[in-house]
Amino acid sequence: MNTSDERLDPALIKLGGVLILGAVLAQLDTTIVNVGMGAMADGLDESMTTVQWVSTGYLLTVAFVAPLSGWLHRRFGGKRVWLAAVALFVAASALSGLAWSGSSLIAFRLLQGVGGGLMQPVGQALVARHAGPKRIGRLVGIITVPVSVAPILGPVIGGLLVQWAGWRWLFLVNVPVGLIALVLAARIVPADKAERDTAVRPDGLGLMLLPPGLAALVYGLAQFGRGGVDLTQAVALVGGFAFLAGYVFHALRTARTPLLDLRLFAGRGFALAGVNTFLLGAALYSSMLLLPLYFMQVQGTSALHAGLLLAPQALGSALITPTAGRLTDRHGPRNVVLVGIGLTVAGTVPFVMTGDRPPELLLTAALFVRGVGLGAVVPPNVAATYTSVDRTQAPAATSARTVLNRIGGSIGTAVLAVILQNALNDAAAHDGSVQSAYAHTFWWALAFSALTLIPAALYPRHAPGKG
Repeated sequence: MNTSDERLDPALIKLGGVLILGAVLAQLDTTIVNVGMGAMADGLDESMTTVQWVSTGYLLTVAFVAPLSGWLHRRFGGKRVWLAAVALFVAASALSGLAWSGSSLIAFRLLQGVGGGLMQPVGQALVARHAGPKRIGRLVGIITVPVSVAPILGPVIGGLLVQWAGWRWLFLVNVPVGLIALVLAARIVPADKAERDTAVRPDGLGLMLLPPGLAALVYGLAQFGRGGVDLTQAVALVGGFAFLAGYVFHALRTARTPLLDLRLFAGRGFALAGVNTFLLGAALYSSMLLLPLYFMQVQGTSALHAGLLLAPQALGSALITPTAGRLTDRHGPRNVVLVGIGLTVAGTVPFVMTGDRPPELLLTAALFVRGVGLGAVVPPNVAATYTSVDRTQAPAATSARTVLNRIGGSIGTAVLAVILQNALNDAAAHDGSVQSAYAHTFWWALAFSALTLIPAALYPRHAPGKG
């Protein structure tokens, strides 16, 4: 490929910028509601147990529909599917903001999850296809700044909205941004009729096995530890494993394009990136549940103050992500990822302290370091995913990556929520401190981050074509 083929021309950057708006909205909505749970419960006169499904249900729905993105992309074209997904997301956001009860809010959030679960992988696949393997690292480094910052910035924006406008604006804020994205994409994103395969048929058996299996498994894990194992949880776990085992058997033997192409994992590069994507999802989303609660319950801050205290983490990610993309293109993903994970672990250490409450200045500095680490990890991990497959496999690779990330996030969040609740109950029963309960839980969050070192150490040492 010549030099002009490797250059990031303005049209490509503009295309990536427009498509990334959808990913920002989807990512933001995974964490923005965390600081508003109490306000929602009060405003709708619902229990926290019910309102919790506003967050959990969204993640489950994203995991449910993301495997459909590859087939829809091939059948109807990426641009058409992306526009429809954003339109659905915007409509569901407006309905969520107008919800009149806990059940209506949860229902609208599930609908919102359908749009969110499609628009991010389809948009990423379009970007990857137009960029190609030589430019994907640099382009990802530029356009994923807002994507990597969005889930970290979610509690900050959420705290501001809850304090100044009310919890309904946690959802209504998506409407103007989504409408802008629709108008811009209709003009800028090229039509992809030549790449559509109107003869491709959906993987019907896969549809009956994979999404229900994922949903049942995550639901069972989300209930694990809450008052023991009941029949519903046991059925969900056993059924989830059985459905997923059936899907593996089906996907590896079907001649038709499977819903989620497990044969991609035969490649060492994609398999490593997939494992790391799962673990990074567990580490990121679980910690974003813990951090706002830590500041409110241990440090005694308001929701707004807690959100603002998380701003240094978002700033650290925003500053480093473009540089991490360039370093990945130049030096390969391994060293960049390892350094990023090391910084993420270092930034988590102050939260495991069990003595005197750490000063806010120390926690602020730690969150900045943690944000730098998280921002450094995303571009090389995304680049490793796409450089291990050819362009025609980009939609399938994106679908797999999104599923792994959201399932990792769902499981990680469920596990840490149970660990935290048990630690708080134990502290209350034995006159322990709330801080010690959080410190115990953050040890688990730290372990999630440290686990990502294992697949990262096996990443390629050199960038594609340089070693």
